[in-house]
Amino acid sequence: MSNSLPVIDLSAASGDAATRAAFHETLHGAARDVGFFHLTGHGITESETAELMRTLRAFFALPEAERLSISNLNSPHFRGYTRIGDERTGGSPDWRDQIDIGAERAPRTPGADEPGYWWLEGPNQWPAALPGLRTAALHWIDRLSAVAERLLHELLASIGAPATFYDDAFADRPHLHLKLVRYPGSAPDGAAQGVGAHKDYGFLTLLLQDEVGGLQVEGADGVFRDVPPMPGAFVINLGELLEVATNGYLKATNHRVVSPPGTRERYSVPFFYNPRLDARIEPVPFPHAHRAPGVTQDSSNPLFAEYGRNEIKGWLRAHPEVARRYHSGLLTEGSPVG
Repeated sequence: MSNSLPVIDLSAASGDAATRAAFHETLHGAARDVGFFHLTGHGITESETAELMRTLRAFFALPEAERLSISNLNSPHFRGYTRIGDERTGGSPDWRDQIDIGAERAPRTPGADEPGYWWLEGPNQWPAALPGLRTAALHWIDRLSAVAERLLHELLASIGAPATFYDDAFADRPHLHLKLVRYPGSAPDGAAQGVGAHKDYGFLTLLLQDEVGGLQVEGADGVFRDVPPMPGAFVINLGELLEVATNGYLKATNHRVVSPPGTRERYSVPFFYNPRLDARIEPVPFPHAHRAPGVTQDSSNPLFAEYGRNEIKGWLRAHPEVARRYHSGLLTEGSPVG
C-alpha cells in the first residue's frame, strides 16, 4: 500500500451506466484490498465543515472546568467529555481529549434479563457555555448518516450484493456515534500514542481531519503508513461488522494516530455508522463469497454477529473509570456483554 489512499468520487454513482460500472470497480478494489479510501463528491459543503470545525475549536478553547462540566464520568451511557489520557487503546492511554456524542435518546437501564449493551443508549451532555455545539453536532450526524447510508448501498452493490440487504439492521434506532477530538501535541513522557492501533466496531467510519497529519494505516506487510490529509475529502474505513458480514472478504484494517510534534494541536471528527444495538448481522449473499478467507481470529478481540456485543466490549476497555463506576457487574461477570 502506498502513502496515498484510493480516491472514490461518490457523485460518480449517479453517472451513466459506464461511469457507474467504473465507480463500482474502483470502490470494490479499494474496499477489498485496502479497507481505507478518501471519499469526495459526498455533498457536504465547505461552509458546513467550517462551521463544525469552528464550534469544535471553540469547545476545546473553553476553560477546563467548563469542559469537565460534561465529563463522561457523569454518564453511565459513556457520553460526554473525556480528559487527556483517560481513554485507553490496547491498555495504554491515548494522548487526546474528546467529546462522545450519539443520537439523542431517553436513558435506558437494562433489566436483569436484558443485554448490558443497552446501557449505550441515552442522552448526550452539552456544555452550557457553548449552546451552538448541540446544533452543529446533531446536524453533522444527520448529514453524515445520509452519506454513509448511500455509501453502504453502493459498497454492497460493488461486490454484487443486494444494496439494501442491511437496511432493516439500521431501521428505527441506529446506534450513530460522533467524536470531536483534539490531539494536544506530544505527551510529556515522549510517548507517541495519539490513539493506539485498533479497528472500528461497526460498519463504516467517515473521518474529517484537519491539515495536521498523524493518521496511519497498517498495510498487508504490517507496516503503518501515513495518510496525508486531502482537503474536502473524508477518510473512509470499514469496521469489523463488514468483515463479519462478508466472512472476511472485506476486512477491517488496523489504524492509529501518532501525536503531532511538540505542542502542535490536531483536530479530527470521526463519525461511526452503526446499526441498532440488537441487530444481528447475517451473512450477505454475494458472488465472491466462496473466495472469502474467513473472519480474523483474535482471542483478545472476538467478533460477534450481534452488534451491541462488539460495541460494549470496546467501551468497557476504552473507558475503565466509567466502567468501574457504573458497570462493575458487566466486568465481574467475566464477559463485557451483560
